[in-house]
Amino acid sequence: MAITDIYWKVQTIDIIIRHKISDQRTRLNMNVAIFVPAESPAILPKKSPRIESIDLLRGVIMIIMAIDHVRDYFHYDAFYYSPTDLTQTSPLLFFTRFITHYCAPVFVFLAGLSGYLSGTRKSKKEHALFLLKRGLWLILVELFIIVFFRTFNPTYPYVQLQVIWAIGFSMIVLSALVFLKRIYIVLIAALLVGGHNLLDPIHMQGNGLWSFLWAVLHESKHFQFGHFHVYAQYPVLPWIGIMAMGYCCGSLYNKGYSSKKRKRQLLSIGLLAVTLFVALRWNNLYGDPSVWSPQKSSLFSFLSFINVTKYPPSLLYSLITIGPALIFLSVSEKLLSRVGKEIKIFGGVPMFYYLAHILLIHILAAIAGAITGYPEIFVLRNRIYDIPALRGYGFNLATVYLVWAVLIIILYPFCKWFNYYKKTHDYWWLSYL
Repeated sequence: MAITDIYWKVQTIDIIIRHKISDQRTRLNMNVAIFVPAESPAILPKKSPRIESIDLLRGVIMIIMAIDHVRDYFHYDAFYYSPTDLTQTSPLLFFTRFITHYCAPVFVFLAGLSGYLSGTRKSKKEHALFLLKRGLWLILVELFIIVFFRTFNPTYPYVQLQVIWAIGFSMIVLSALVFLKRIYIVLIAALLVGGHNLLDPIHMQGNGLWSFLWAVLHESKHFQFGHFHVYAQYPVLPWIGIMAMGYCCGSLYNKGYSSKKRKRQLLSIGLLAVTLFVALRWNNLYGDPSVWSPQKSSLFSFLSFINVTKYPPSLLYSLITIGPALIFLSVSEKLLSRVGKEIKIFGGVPMFYYLAHILLIHILAAIAGAITGYPEIFVLRNRIYDIPALRGYGFNLATVYLVWAVLIIILYPFCKWFNYYKKTHDYWWLSYL
């Protein structure tokens, strides 16, 4: 027998032995896996990967949002005038408030976008039911948990229907819209965002039911029912439109969709929105009940130009906030830096962060109030600006920014832990946080 024949027979036997050993190992691994508890993170159903650019944008927005909430509890001037009042504000204070204008609309837009993505793994009925339940949950969170965290008063007689309420209500409406064709959802979104300012001249006087319903829909207004106060701060019509816009943009992130095409479309739409803002605002043509005018300096004239209406969000407000957000999504895709990777951790746990930051801000304010002789800030019995005993409380803007930085540093490890927990566990309730 030739040496070459012996060599090839040995190789064949070696391959057969290796195959049998590998097969036995596979069977052993399968048997072991049967006895691993179902809750083990190692064998959880594989989750769809999160989209980093969306989490990054949401993280940036949520960090910025905290500035405004810290200012509410810590800034001395907040008790006396609005930071967008051009007769009293400073440029730094104005921009401190203006940059937080991006938070609510982008938050709502991304909620709609995420709502679309969550539906790609569900039937229409399952998707609608999820949105309905989540919307109801968010309204309850606004009315009970957030109000308590803001006040530490379980009998607080004042309710503000704010951004979480608006998201919840919009999500309930979206649960019905998902059954429509995409083109109809686009048209409804465009009508609500672009056309609701035509309703600005309509006002409902009084404290009755119809006046309250109109305030919930379009006119920001205060109501008193006996000893109970309600502030419909976030009328829902335009917010429904913004969420529907986000939902429609969700298809840009479908699996297999061209990344280059998506970035090009996001950039084009974003630039178009900003251009439309300038064109409409320049001559006060349409889109905001508050007109701009030349001021005492070029800087303040610019502030007047961008000083648009948030309650409810005007068309111009939506254009100048959503437009740059779309540009950000376009340019930030696959360009995460070391800092960006840390920031997107906050964007991965939005509800957890929101509740935690409200609670922590009030705790820090209570400590500051106790130290400076204003204990009334601990348990609030009215809106913070309407408590006479708190006149004189507060700090300068530099302190506000310092407290904000401390807040973010404290929250970071908790958000990082919860972000990891969500990735390694598949409990149903995690989808609500």
